[in-house]
Amino acid sequence: MKKMIIAAIAMFASSSAFAQEAAVAVTETVVANSDRGLVAIAAALAISISVFAGAMAQGKTASTALEGIARNPAASGKLLIPMILGLALIESLVIYALIIALGLK
Repeated sequence: MKKMIIAAIAMFASSSAFAQEAAVAVTETVVANSDRGLVAIAAALAISISVFAGAMAQGKTASTALEGIARNPAASGKLLIPMILGLALIESLVIYALIIALGLK
C-alpha cells in the first residue's frame, strides 16, 4: 500500500513539474500581451487628463483676462500679451503630453 502511495505521489509530482514549464510559457505570453494593453490605457489616460486640465486652465485664463478687461478697459493692451503667452504655454504642455502618449504607444 505504501509503495502505491509513493508511486502516485511521484507520478503527480513529475506531471506538475512539466505543467509548470508550460504555465511559465503561457504566463510570459499573457504578461507580454497585457503590458501592451496597459501601455495603451496609460497613453489614453495621459492624453485625456492633460487635455482636460489644459482646457480647464485655458478657460480660467481667458475668463480672468476678460474679467480684468471688463473692469478696466484701458488695461486691455497690458492683459492681452500675458494672456496669449499663458495660453501658448498651457497648450505646449498638452502637446508635450500628446508626444509622450504617442511615444508610449
